[in-house]
Amino acid sequence: MIVSEDNLESGTHKHQTERAESNMPPEGSPFPFQSDISADDTQGPSFDETSPTIESLQYQLQESDNRLLRSQAELENFRKRSRRELNEHQRYAQLPIIRDLLPVLDNLERAVSSANQSDDPSIHSLLEGVQLVTTELKSVLERHHCQPIEAVTGTVFDPNCHEAISQQPSAEHPPSSVMHVVQAGYQLRDRVVRPSQVIVASGVPDETDGEMSSDGSHKG
Repeated sequence: MIVSEDNLESGTHKHQTERAESNMPPEGSPFPFQSDISADDTQGPSFDETSPTIESLQYQLQESDNRLLRSQAELENFRKRSRRELNEHQRYAQLPIIRDLLPVLDNLERAVSSANQSDDPSIHSLLEGVQLVTTELKSVLERHHCQPIEAVTGTVFDPNCHEAISQQPSAEHPPSSVMHVVQAGYQLRDRVVRPSQVIVASGVPDETDGEMSSDGSHKG
């Protein structure tokens, strides 16, 4: 088949027309024709993306530093608290057994006091052994920093280390002073293991102006 030049030109022109029509947007389309879009439009809006990124990274870095400082402070506080609790536990680790030994010491002292009031010679030989055990037990308590609480007659009553079991009027002792020590107290270092049981003076006895007669009237 022989194609003439006229037919070739006509076909080429028709093909170009069809391609141009295929690139046209549909009627009523909001999108512009591709040939109408400039090179500047294809690059998009120009803005600086580096500044917000740097500020964001700086903020994240600051937050990380703050979290690190808080974690270090919390760790240091935990270490101090642990050391303090450990030291306190070591200082007062003997407190439970000392508290259990004090009644034994009380019984030994009562036995010694009772034996001293007896005239039986056989008891005196036994008394020496009990006194020796009592002295040794007190020595062991002292080596473990357990000391008796001072509660001498006439000293001021201290509710931190004294326990008042009763109050009595007294003209010989000032008010709120110790009249008599019923049971000795002990302390481990600076902590009270058992307070001293004492009788406290309440003041001078009241004196009436006159005595009451048997019928209820005052005597002059």
